[in-house]
Amino acid sequence: MPLSTALRVAAIQPFYVMEILARARDLEARGRSIIHMEIGEPDFVTPQPIIDAGKRAMDRGDTHYTPATGLTALREAIADFYDGRYGVRPAPERIIITPGASGALLLTVALLVNPGSRVLTTDPGYPCNRHFVRLMEGEAVSLPVTAETNFQLTPGMIEDNWTPTTAAVLLASPANPTGAVSKHEYLADIAACTQRLGGALIVDEIYHGLTYSGTAPSVLNVSDGAFVINSFSKYFGMTGWRLGWMVVPEGYTAGVDKLAQNIFLAAPTIAQHAALAAFTAETAAILEQRRMEFMRRRDFLLPALRDLGFHIPATPQGAFYLYAGCERFCDDSQTFAADILENAGVAITPGLDFGTYRAREHVRFAYTTSMENLEEGVMRLKRYLS
Repeated sequence: MPLSTALRVAAIQPFYVMEILARARDLEARGRSIIHMEIGEPDFVTPQPIIDAGKRAMDRGDTHYTPATGLTALREAIADFYDGRYGVRPAPERIIITPGASGALLLTVALLVNPGSRVLTTDPGYPCNRHFVRLMEGEAVSLPVTAETNFQLTPGMIEDNWTPTTAAVLLASPANPTGAVSKHEYLADIAACTQRLGGALIVDEIYHGLTYSGTAPSVLNVSDGAFVINSFSKYFGMTGWRLGWMVVPEGYTAGVDKLAQNIFLAAPTIAQHAALAAFTAETAAILEQRRMEFMRRRDFLLPALRDLGFHIPATPQGAFYLYAGCERFCDDSQTFAADILENAGVAITPGLDFGTYRAREHVRFAYTTSMENLEEGVMRLKRYLS
């Protein structure tokens, strides 16, 4: 008989999408054709200049540990990247290189959350955010949001739900699963509100670069006191390299350094050397072509899904997702997604992965597959729904 596990294990939910993916792979092994719109991973391989830089690092023998905070050259390159894209340059010492954005989130929550601390976040939202809070024995308070508030918390919502044990507000822009992008004025208001209440502001910016109506502002444009989470996975196409970063306010670096040393020691060395090529002009040209292709896919899939009867009230301005109301067809998105997979050969994500608010009335479509596959997927959905 297995030993009992900690209570936190039962409190942390699995990804429902992984059940969909596992079943999709099983069907493919049996000869079925499946259109994958469930996983939030770009279908493009890592840009060749980044791959080549990784190979050169291995050939040089750059395979040893780096400092826990990351390669100095990479931290400086990221600071320069912020300067060029956003017009603000955080000190390289405030930039910490992490094993993916998940590593950055884990460090941030470990730094800020005590047992019983509350963290305010959105529902719907990325599930790991609330699960990391629970891992640190805190309480994630997921507040329902809608298109009327751009799927974000408002200062009024934050003030109404603030208590003496509230430690932080955690937001995302562009957001998963809604693709909502926060404007400069909104970020300034939220930063001022959180500072006035005496809490920390954490902003997940891992989909920055994948925006379709101009450059999204960084929270660093309005506040030096926010914690920023970012990643090389989405925009830079380095999912399997497991590399991210965080920008911390002045005075917090030593605490993050100490935590990183003890939790994972350092981010992958080869990935760090490879990522230095992410900021070259050659790579930037490739990434811009891919961004335009994602926009082309969005502009096809959004009206196509609306024509089929899915409710998508606002055009997403970032990321590569469409969070679609399926209430016209069902009252249980998990069963709905399973039926679509079995009967139409299209894999999508049920809303339960992103919270509880109207989750059974929503599904997420990821346009991280080719235009040809998207067109085929829409045709299959049309046949199934009719």
